[in-house]
Amino acid sequence: MSHNLPVIGAALYMPDLDRHRDWLIESQRDLEIQDFIFPEILDGDLEGFCRDAKARLDGFTGRLGIHGPFYNLPLNARDPLIRDVVKRRLWQGLDACEWLGATHMVVHSPYTTWGYNNLDKTPTGREELVEYCHLTMADAVRRAETIGCTLVIENIEDKDPSARVELARSFESRAVGVSIDTGHAYYAHGTTGAPPVDYFVKLAGKHLAHVHIQDADGYADRHWPPGAGTLNWRAFFEALAQSEANPRLVLELDDNNRILEGAAWLIAEGLAR
Repeated sequence: MSHNLPVIGAALYMPDLDRHRDWLIESQRDLEIQDFIFPEILDGDLEGFCRDAKARLDGFTGRLGIHGPFYNLPLNARDPLIRDVVKRRLWQGLDACEWLGATHMVVHSPYTTWGYNNLDKTPTGREELVEYCHLTMADAVRRAETIGCTLVIENIEDKDPSARVELARSFESRAVGVSIDTGHAYYAHGTTGAPPVDYFVKLAGKHLAHVHIQDADGYADRHWPPGAGTLNWRAFFEALAQSEANPRLVLELDDNNRILEGAAWLIAEGLAR
């Protein structure tokens, strides 16, 4: 097995940490804790939850991050009252990062299929979207810089991979990067006419900081283990090998009982370790 191959990690919920702990620690794999997407976690004993997670991860020294809040939380909120809610949730996510020592937080892209066809309808459509994102995210970006965390912007409906990259670059901060969800990219390619998944990697370039690894069919957001769908994994990993980036690679599956199965398939194909 080549030591030049990327190491595959996982995105897990708290109940998954104990049973995957040894697998994570054996190669100090990338880990993302996902429970922070839920309002009840954010508004509960958040610090206690983080203490519990750290205790379960005793001996883990790999790259650690979280999936940040995203339900009903547009980064490009135009309404100042809604924007205040989004800012509060981002702040709570960064509280969790600071308590955990996490160094990435996933946030969701503001770009939509509708926007792809309509942002250029007016001369300032694209600039306004970026401006609203800055109004929403500026405080979080400054805090992320202070605590050594990177906000990674994940593609959701994105049809134009370069728009999200330009948004990340517009902050001119090491605390903002690009995330790719392979299944979301494949959905956009198969259903809305976006470029193939490997193009998302190429267009992100050195700004690619994080990847959600999931297989799909180009129609829906399947979150299947690699090998269960039809995504061109060889093209994806070849593009990754040719890039300047060293992103965190985490399996994000609907069924976390299949994490080891997904990792084993990529290893058997000679794509990862």
